[in-house]
Amino acid sequence: MNLRNLGSSGLKVSAVGLGCNNLGGRLDREGSQKLIPAAIDLGITLFDTADSYPVGRPGVSEELLGEAVGARRSDVVIATKFANVMGPGEMMRGGSRRWIMTAVEGSLRRLKTDWIDLYQMHFPDPHTPIDETLRALDDVIRAGKVRYIGCSNFSGWQIATARAVSRELGINAFASDQDEYSILVREVEREIIPAARADGMGFLPYFPLASGLLTGKYKRNAPMPQGARITAARIFQDNYLTEENWQIVERLEDFCETRGKKLLDLAVSWLLANPTVSSVIAGATKAEQLAANVKAAEWQLSADEMAQIDRISPLPKTKKIH
Repeated sequence: MNLRNLGSSGLKVSAVGLGCNNLGGRLDREGSQKLIPAAIDLGITLFDTADSYPVGRPGVSEELLGEAVGARRSDVVIATKFANVMGPGEMMRGGSRRWIMTAVEGSLRRLKTDWIDLYQMHFPDPHTPIDETLRALDDVIRAGKVRYIGCSNFSGWQIATARAVSRELGINAFASDQDEYSILVREVEREIIPAARADGMGFLPYFPLASGLLTGKYKRNAPMPQGARITAARIFQDNYLTEENWQIVERLEDFCETRGKKLLDLAVSWLLANPTVSSVIAGATKAEQLAANVKAAEWQLSADEMAQIDRISPLPKTKKIH
C-alpha cells in the first residue's frame, strides 16, 4: 500500500483508508474485531470515524474502533470528527470552545487513546465564529491531544476563510478537507478541491463508490443486493439510481471490460489520479471487500484514459445566470 502525505503536512496516510461508519451499525463488535486487524494487515493505516457514528448510536463506532486497534495504535492514523449532533438541544454540537473541549475528551476516552491523529470539524457551525473554533483546536494540538486538524463539508469560501484566519492568528490550520467525491459526483472540482489545493490541504473523498453503485453489484432492472447501502435507504436510491447515472455506469463498465478491469478498480484509481486526493476513504464490512479496495488502487490510468472518462462522465455544466 502506497503512503501519501496529507496535503503539504508531514502526516502520511495510506492511499486507501477505511470509513468506519459501519462499526456499530451494519457491523457488530465481533465483526469489527475481525475487520480492523485485517485492514491493518493489508496496509491500510487511515481509519476515519466520527463521534456521531453510527446514526442513532453516537459514540459506538469510536468505541469499537478503539477496541479493535488495541496494541497496534502506533501503526495507524485515527481520524475522527466533532460538531455533529451528539444529544438533544443545542449544547452538544457545533464548533464552540466549550463543546470542542468536551467533545475531544469524549472521543479520546471512547477511542482508548492518548491522541487523535486527525481531528475534523464535521460540518461548519454558522453560530460560532471560525476564529473561536480554530483557537480552541490550536489549544488541543498544543496540549498534545490532537496532532492535525481538518474540516469536512466546507464550501470553497469557508475553506479559504479558515486558512486565512489561521495565518492571521499564527495558529495551526486545517490540513485537510473531506467531502463527497466520485466519478458520478464531481461538484467539488469547481471550488472545493481548488481551494484545498491552493492552500496545500489534502482532500479526502467520502462515498467514493457512490454508496456502492460503482462496485458493479447493482444492475439496471435487476434485484438489488440484500443489506447493501442503496438497497436499505430510499434517499440513496433517489440520489444515485437515476437514468443519467445508469447510462454512465454502463459505459464505464464497458470501458473497464475492454481493459480487463472492474468498475471498483476504476472508481478508486480515478480518484487517486488526482494529486490533491490524499486517501480514498471506502467503507467495508468484510475482509474480501478490503482486499478488493486495496487492489483497486494499483491501476495507473493514462492521460488518454482519464480524458475518455471525462467524456463518459463529465463535470456537469453550471447553470447560466441571466
